[in-house]
Amino acid sequence: MGLVARHVEAAGIPTLCMTSALDITRAVNPPRAAFLDFPLGHTTGAPHDPEMQRNILADALASFASLTAPGSVTMLPYRWPGDESWKAKAFAEGDERRARHDTPQYQNEEDRRLAEGSGAPACPVCRS
Repeated sequence: MGLVARHVEAAGIPTLCMTSALDITRAVNPPRAAFLDFPLGHTTGAPHDPEMQRNILADALASFASLTAPGSVTMLPYRWPGDESWKAKAFAEGDERRARHDTPQYQNEEDRRLAEGSGAPACPVCRS
């Protein structure tokens, strides 16, 4: 989502990525993000708790005022209902994702050619 957010930002539309995977979010470097230490798939709150969901969304949107530097992340203060046993389960199952590479990886030669082509403008948000 970080790549999509950067392109939307380049078009002049502010974005905010909601995330429950801080390390991945920092690696992708979206223009701005709101982190919630909840199980994956629940980045706007627990099911059947509309009040918490509204509060999370309101706090996330309010962070537009403070997240002014590219790549900024706000840490939302909410806690998952009940105990934190969901964390032990998530870590026990391990990470089966492929290893990360410092160089771009492409599905095929056409993807590489398109990505490395000079036709697409550079993202003004991500530039150093």
